[in-house]
Amino acid sequence: MQRVIIGVDPHKLSATIEVVDDREHKLAGGRFTTDKPGYAAMVKYAKTWPERTWAVEGANGVGRPLAQRLLEAGEQVLDVPAKLAARVRLFDTGHNRKTDAHDAHSIAMVAVRTSGLRVLTLDPDLEALRMLVDRREALSRRRVQTVDRWQALLAELLPGQAKKDITTGQAKRMLASVRPRDIAGKTRRRIAVEELAELVAVEAKMKKATAELKTIVLARGSHLMDLPGVGPIVAARILADVGDVSRFADRNRFASWTGTAPLDASSGEQSRQRLSRAGDRRVNHMIHIAAISQLRLDTEGRAFYRRKRAAGKRPLEAIRCLKRRISDAIFRQLLADAEAAQLIDVDAGPGGQCGASEESSAAGSNPLTSASDQPLPGPASTTLRPSPPAVKSLLDATG
Repeated sequence: MQRVIIGVDPHKLSATIEVVDDREHKLAGGRFTTDKPGYAAMVKYAKTWPERTWAVEGANGVGRPLAQRLLEAGEQVLDVPAKLAARVRLFDTGHNRKTDAHDAHSIAMVAVRTSGLRVLTLDPDLEALRMLVDRREALSRRRVQTVDRWQALLAELLPGQAKKDITTGQAKRMLASVRPRDIAGKTRRRIAVEELAELVAVEAKMKKATAELKTIVLARGSHLMDLPGVGPIVAARILADVGDVSRFADRNRFASWTGTAPLDASSGEQSRQRLSRAGDRRVNHMIHIAAISQLRLDTEGRAFYRRKRAAGKRPLEAIRCLKRRISDAIFRQLLADAEAAQLIDVDAGPGGQCGASEESSAAGSNPLTSASDQPLPGPASTTLRPSPPAVKSLLDATG
């Protein structure tokens, strides 16, 4: 039976597909809407080839809704990085002109030619965790915007008395002392009161979301929060974006994915490294938060930073070294948690999730880059177990 690859160029309202065989011969193609009738028509059309694999570009981005629907339908789905598809499109056509048909063709070619693309799996609990941490980050951005607006109003109501860091209790007392008499002043004070009420509500939601994320992270059997500087938000974002840690061959691949592996920028007799802008920038930001937290406290990370500074490294270079060290520690902890989860599943008897094969390794990873420091390697790579029932019960209880 002929096995085919279905390359998918996803958009919010439409999806363009191209069907190719293992010899890169185009068999069919088309454009479908992403609503229920369009999706049903696309799946019915694909059933012409029983042995099929879907290759979706950006399955963690704009292609996530379609990829999740395919997984729920029992389809096999591969994640194709956008950079790989762009390279294939450039080499195949000789230019970088983008059309949906060209994109679908490039995605299918990547799936045919590239071994080790990430095989997506259906994990509703992990998807719920991802949505919750996205919600928490949205609340954080909303809080910053509200504080900025409120500070601007306060500077007009009380010139020269506004503080950079102020609690909601202090803000209420400051507003209570203001009694404007003109219509502009009264309007300004009323808006400031409304902004302050919104700030109090947002902070309450943030506190509740943080507690909920902490409970879910612990319920998944993760010990990431045991690492210095790693709190519930950082741990939840790492778990949500990493997924199955076994898709990373080693700590160097993981560091390339997190953007903490420095890039070689040596020239002639000058040997130097520069900051990498590649990788998952959200996870990189979480690692940066952990690094700054370690610098503020009396931790091994701060001692490590001071040793790097004493060795002649500039502050940003020393922080970069610390972030790579934290990335390695996170990778080792993820592997340790996966190994412990696998042992629990073995002790619990049959019914556990099968381990990932070689096909589930990372795809499109950056070239291996040596670290500025060399921590000990972590334990052997294993697969993560499914989320415990406690997570599902918690999500059902919280709605």
